[in-house]
Amino acid sequence: MNTGAPDARRYYALPSPFAMKRGGRLLGAQVAYETWGRLTAARDNAVLILTGLSPSAHAASNAEDPTPGWWEGMLGPGKAIDTDRWFVICANSLGSDKGSTCPASIDPATGEPYRLGFPELALEDVANAAFELVHHGLGIERLACLVGCSMGGMGALAYMVLHPGSVRAHVSVDTAPQAQPFAIAIRSLQREAIRLDPQWNGGDYDIHDGHGTRYPEMGMSIARKLGVITYRSAMEWNGRFARIRLDPEKREGEPFGFEFQVESYLQGHAQRFVRSFDPNCYLYLSRASDWFDIGEYGGGDIMQGLKRIQIERALVIGVSTDILFPLEQQEQIATGLSAAGAHVDFVALDSPQGHDAFLVDIPNYSRAIGGFLAGL
Repeated sequence: MNTGAPDARRYYALPSPFAMKRGGRLLGAQVAYETWGRLTAARDNAVLILTGLSPSAHAASNAEDPTPGWWEGMLGPGKAIDTDRWFVICANSLGSDKGSTCPASIDPATGEPYRLGFPELALEDVANAAFELVHHGLGIERLACLVGCSMGGMGALAYMVLHPGSVRAHVSVDTAPQAQPFAIAIRSLQREAIRLDPQWNGGDYDIHDGHGTRYPEMGMSIARKLGVITYRSAMEWNGRFARIRLDPEKREGEPFGFEFQVESYLQGHAQRFVRSFDPNCYLYLSRASDWFDIGEYGGGDIMQGLKRIQIERALVIGVSTDILFPLEQQEQIATGLSAAGAHVDFVALDSPQGHDAFLVDIPNYSRAIGGFLAGL
């Protein structure tokens, strides 16, 4: 549907059929992506960014779409990821509704949306789709650097272990080599909130209609609130809201209604999100994050799995206040890549923003990432 809004997305048609890790296949699938900068004649200055669960490929503004991107402060001319030097690609994850083939897409076999008929999705599928885009779609044999943020960091590990020799350097941002029980528990509750909303209706709700009457708005709202709570730290919540109450006229008149500012903040955050991301896509990508384990490639051992990744250099960044992807998991990645022979820089930041720090604490992340890329 053409909304008239600026759109810089391009689309790459994946091989058809496109085989999925856990069985099943996709016919006529595509990956949405955006680019910044220019590819050199030698095709040796490409940087690929793999995103977290919900962002689109619009990481930064460009001529086709001047609206700010989700990593606007990090990417652009003269910025940490300097588009005067690098040809930057941001790929929308397979399974996401931001332009790539996903559960909300039309199944060519039926002419109807896939919904829960979409094949089981793994982050390895996301990685393989991105590789097809880079290697065959753009003709790039080897990435100068692969950047993975949050869920995208897990996808980046899959990309490198599945496609040896395709990456020279790696920037790992607030991610993990496998999902830990706390993260699995939170995502499980998020999925349960969506599935238990009667309007989810077994995945059969109104798609591509922001005003549809059958839509699991309450389930998506609770899922988003749970996510936002874990994306920030207790220090951040205390500093921003303490126990400040809403003005009496802003409180809900119903029993047990919102009374504190933090409750109102979460509600506003959820309202902005619920109609902006497809619920079934959320379920599929959330579960794919839980399934990922680099140890599968090392006989069940994380370190052995990481040692199969052959790159020259890596920067691994974590933040001490991240409860979703704890700092010790970043340390595991750094140790494993170093054991595999890479020269690894490990940066532990004390940003109070928790897991979301890479989206908020741009100055500290810029120094680390910009300094690393400048040395490549």
